[in-house]
Amino acid sequence: MSDDAETTSFHGAKIALLSGDQLLVLLRDDLPDIPFPNCWDFPGGGAEAGETPLECVLRETSEEVGLVIDQGAICWARAFTTEAGAPCSWFFVAKVPAEELAAAKLGDEGQECRLMPVAEFLAHDRAVPYLQTRLALFLGR
Repeated sequence: MSDDAETTSFHGAKIALLSGDQLLVLLRDDLPDIPFPNCWDFPGGGAEAGETPLECVLRETSEEVGLVIDQGAICWARAFTTEAGAPCSWFFVAKVPAEELAAAKLGDEGQECRLMPVAEFLAHDRAVPYLQTRLALFLGR
């Protein structure tokens, strides 16, 4: 992973947790005041003061699905900006054993967490679009 992932000029981070052709996804709450309500999402969220992108995504993953991901499982990390001058967001990919993903338990946010085939997520009309794009980039599609 790049040393750039230690930067603190970012607003949040997401992580795709893969096991073979399966992916851990979360169904966001269906609330009108949140981005992408009732859509399939990945663990992650906003940064807390002083966190690195990696610390942010690992904390969010623990809070949202109860998983402690080994840093060594992360195989890809990249910063993305949506507009000039805006803080970036980070996207991570980790390859995790199936038994670890099977132990995921939904925290206080969201309606459901489950495993979903990668192809289904990429084609799903209720997946968060920018995460579909970033995952496809990682996969070379």
